[in-house]
Amino acid sequence: METQTLLHWLYVASMVGGALLFWAWSRNPKGVPQYEYAIAMMIPIWSALAYMGMGLGQGKTEVAGQVTHYARYIDWVVTTPLLLLALAFTAMFYTPKDERSKSLLFSLVAADVVMIVCGLFADLSESSTARWMWYTCGVGAFLAVLYLIWVPLRRIAADSDAELGSIYNKLVGFLTLLWFSYPTIWALGPSGIGFFNQTTETLLFVVVPFFSKVGFSIMDLQYLRDLASRKPAHHHEQQRVALG
Repeated sequence: METQTLLHWLYVASMVGGALLFWAWSRNPKGVPQYEYAIAMMIPIWSALAYMGMGLGQGKTEVAGQVTHYARYIDWVVTTPLLLLALAFTAMFYTPKDERSKSLLFSLVAADVVMIVCGLFADLSESSTARWMWYTCGVGAFLAVLYLIWVPLRRIAADSDAELGSIYNKLVGFLTLLWFSYPTIWALGPSGIGFFNQTTETLLFVVVPFFSKVGFSIMDLQYLRDLASRKPAHHHEQQRVALG
C-alpha cells in the first residue's frame, strides 16, 4: 500500500473513532444541547467519507502536471462551516435562540464557503497567474472569517459570561492557529511553490485536519460539558431576566 493511501485510511479510522466518541458523549449530554453533539459527529463522518474516496483512489485529477485532490474541498466545504457554527454556538451558549444573530451566522458560513471555493478554483487552475489570483481571493475570505470569529463572536461570548468568554478565547485561538496552517501548506506544497512533495502535503493534510476537527470538537464539548454541569443555560437565563 502506498504511503499516501495508508495515510488516508489512517485518517478515516481516526475520524470514525472521533464520531463514536462524540456519540458516546451524547448519551450523557450533561446539559449540552444535542445539536452540539450532532455537529461534532457530522464533521468527522463527512470528512471520513471524503478521505475514504481518496483512499480508494478517487476524488483527484491532474492539473498542470500536479495531482489535485478535489475530494479535500468536498470535505472542507461542509466541515469547515460546521466547525464555525460549533464555535459560534459556543459563543452564543447563553444567548437565547431567538436572540442569536442569523445575519452573523450566515455571514460566517458564506465567507467560509467563498474561501473554500476559491481554494478549489486555485487548485484547478492551469496557469500560475490564475492560481495565485484565486488563492489571494481565498485569503481575503479567510480574513473575513477571522474578523467575524475574533470580533463580534468574541464580544458575544465575553458579554454573556466571563467564564464562557475565557473558554471561547481558548477555542478560537486553537482553531485559528490550525487554520493558518491550511493556506501555508497549500502555498508551500505542490499546489504553490513546491517546497515539499505530495507525500509530505498528504501527511500534513492528515495531521492538521485531525486536530482541527476531532481535536477541536473534543475541546469544545469538554469545556461545554463542564460549564453546563455547573452553570446550566436555563439557570443563566433566569439570572439574566432577574437582573434585567
